[in-house]
Amino acid sequence: MRKRHSPIHQIELHIGQLAELFNSMDPSPFHHRDLDRDAEEFLESWALEFPRDSHFRILVHIDNMPEQDPTPLVAQAVSNYFAYKSTLAKRDLRGLLMVGRTSLVIGLGFLALCLVGADLLSTAQSNTFLRLLNQSLLIGGWVAMWRPLQIFLYDWWPVERKRRIYRNLGHANVHVLPANGLRAPP
Repeated sequence: MRKRHSPIHQIELHIGQLAELFNSMDPSPFHHRDLDRDAEEFLESWALEFPRDSHFRILVHIDNMPEQDPTPLVAQAVSNYFAYKSTLAKRDLRGLLMVGRTSLVIGLGFLALCLVGADLLSTAQSNTFLRLLNQSLLIGGWVAMWRPLQIFLYDWWPVERKRRIYRNLGHANVHVLPANGLRAPP
């Protein structure tokens, strides 16, 4: 059986000058700087439209092209930035799962107490107030499980998807071209 290769998707970005790609508030050298918020959002939003196992080619078209080819600098900057974002997303995922485990332990303990309390009250079915309290304990116990179930069923996978997208953007093949219409190398 042949291994299927992930598709390579091309994302093109047009800027006036190289400095527009980077956050002007960040004093670090270019290859360690944060990307400009608009550039980051643009790349991320395009990348999220493709399957999670996609590979990317990023073409940066610059109106005022520097004399020296900035491709290695931009490629390293994009790689460093999205590797950092991937690390942050991985940390967020670990934190979310830790909150989920803690919530699960608390929720299960509370549910157990509610079930025991409801079981003790179930013998007094003739008293309306005690029946109401019994049902309230059952409902309250199950509601306590809401947050851990939400985390483990729904909340973790969008964070994981972003982490994979960031990782894939960090491994993107980056080319910087003058904006005069020249095409990228294959």
